[in-house]
Parts: sequence; structure tokens; C-alpha cells
Amino acid sequence: MIRNATNEDFGQIHHVINDAAMAYKGIIPEDRWHEPYMSTDELKQQIDDGVTFICWAENNVVTGVMGIQDKHEVCLIRHAYVLTNQRQKGIGTLLLSALITDSSKPVLIGTWKAAQWAIRFYQKNGFALVSEEEKSLLLRKYWSIPARQVETSVVLADRKYKCLVK
Repeated sequence: MIRNATNEDFGQIHHVINDAAMAYKGIIPEDRWHEPYMSTDELKQQIDDGVTFICWAENNVVTGVMGIQDKHEVCLIRHAYVLTNQRQKGIGTLLLSALITDSSKPVLIGTWKAAQWAIRFYQKNGFALVSEEEKSLLLRKYWSIPARQVETSVVLADRKYKCLVK
């Protein structure tokens, strides 16, 4: 069942993110990998910065999470993760659909260039890669990430995206 995350879900959200992010180990550039993938302080900062999470939970156990962040003229999908042992059950698709269904704004998603499974997932769900030039401009405008992460990431956009960067 999909529900809005609560303060009580914080520990479970943190666990899901770090469990699922193990898929990146050895895939993304070594200089961008660290354990845990996301610290509790980083997660708190993301929430303080306006990332709102929804959860997939069964019997009050969170097995999938996805966030959305309003960035004025666009919304960003942030931190989309499903527990390793719960993948391939459609949870990610349901969470993504719940977040974007009512959005009147263009939706952007940033992910690692090497995470081909994530790129395919978003493409299967109607998102398309933006050009390399647009990617760099968008990542610098809407995300707060280091230059090295900009180099090694991609951005995907939904159908509402109309080259916001001129």
C-alpha cells in the first residue's frame, strides 16, 4: 500500500535507501561510492530541503520509497529505492505513478549514467534522456551535487518538459 511517509518511517526509509543503493557498489565511479550510501544526516538534510517521501508498506514495514521535490518550475523525483529482496514486483512503478500523476509541472529525474537498469526503468515509464548539454545545465540549476557527480550522471524528463534552459 502506498502512503505518505511519516516521521516514524525515518529509520525504515534510511534502511531501504542504503539496502537498495548497494546495487551501485562497483558500478558508479569509485570516488562517488561511500558507505553508508546515505547517512542519517544527509537524509535529514534532504527532507529539510523539501524532499517529500511516499512509501510502499505492507504490515507497516516499508519496502519501497520515493521522494519528490518542488523546484519552482519543475519537480524532481529523488531517492527512488526498493529493498533488494522486493524488486521486480512493480513497487517502483506504483510509487513513481503516484508521485507524477497529478503533477502539472515537468518532472525531472537524475541518476547515475552507469545505472543502466535505472535509466531503462524510467524510460519504460515515459521518461526520456535529455541531451548532455541540457543535463549539465539542469543538474547545476536544480540539484546541489558536486561537479564530479554532474559528470557521471544523466537527467531524464517527462513529456511536459519543454527545454526550460535556453
